Amino acid sequence: MARPRLLTPESRAGGSGINVALPQSTITPIRAILRRMLIALSILVGTVLIVYVDREGYRDSNGDGLSLLDAAYYTTVTLSTTGYGDIAPFSDSARLANIILVTPLRVMFLIILVGTTLEVLTERGRMILQVNRWRSRVRDHVVVCGYGTKGRSAIRVLLGEGIPAESIVIVDADRGALEEARAAGFAVVAGSSTRSEVLREAQVHRARAVVIATDADDSAVLTTLTARELSAKVNISVAVRESENAHLLRQSGANSVVVSSETSGRLLGLSSSAPLIVNVVEDLLTSDAGLAIIERPVHDEEIGKGPRFAADPVLAVVRDGAIMPYADDRAWSLRAGDRLICVKSKPPAEELESLT
Repeated sequence: MARPRLLTPESRAGGSGINVALPQSTITPIRAILRRMLIALSILVGTVLIVYVDREGYRDSNGDGLSLLDAAYYTTVTLSTTGYGDIAPFSDSARLANIILVTPLRVMFLIILVGTTLEVLTERGRMILQVNRWRSRVRDHVVVCGYGTKGRSAIRVLLGEGIPAESIVIVDADRGALEEARAAGFAVVAGSSTRSEVLREAQVHRARAVVIATDADDSAVLTTLTARELSAKVNISVAVRESENAHLLRQSGANSVVVSSETSGRLLGLSSSAPLIVNVVEDLLTSDAGLAIIERPVHDEEIGKGPRFAADPVLAVVRDGAIMPYADDRAWSLRAGDRLICVKSKPPAEELESLT
């Protein structure tokens, strides 16, 4: 796979303000140029052989006949359209070969040279057009701020939930992380997620969700404030290290906050006394097989019944934006518009492949 080339704020040209890089599967520029050079060399060698085979039909100004060096010299000046005239075809066969073979090869030779030059000159313009087309089409996507351990884990879950890679945009200031993300097939935006211009490049105002997985809590707060300022409707999920910062994030506009240090601490505490519970929690958090937590609307046949009569085991009921635990008396009569947070069994990957 080609090594991706990123456009960073420092490499912007002409004030275009492009710091978006889209996934590509093309070969590197060096390999492309080398391939064209090999094609040009093949044309050169082939034309030399054509001239040398019919060397009796060419006239040299020295009058000593055509050697292999003379054939190479004639081919070089002919393909480059220099044409000194010291060597020229005079027989009918040589002139016919120049018309049918040498002239088309000359045109191909020039196309390769000019095409390589034009490709280098227009690469920037093509990238700008590609990014502008992406900007006009992208919507209802997920913006992931931070491509570290937490960000990659969140992306794996998104992909497992059926969200395509082209609907995920990565925002990070680390060049190495962006290169890795782009090589994985994601569109990336270079820059700090705390800056509004960077999040605008990621089209946050058109996104359906923003996942903030930055390394520092202060960056998470600033990113949340910036994202909420750009979009009042987008769903913002944030991961923080310290629980004391959770309320700041909720006040800043986060819809959900995950405290990573406390979550890890609880699991560690449970693992010492009840390790099987930790295994079940890990199973719930992975979407490959076993158990998975899902959120779904209430089915028509479930309206008016209690959660225990639902098709899947119910953990909680969501009504008018409020979460009601399973034991809550209000949850024991499901209504139209309610949503259920359920536990669902998933078949192993081998069974899924056999079903498809």
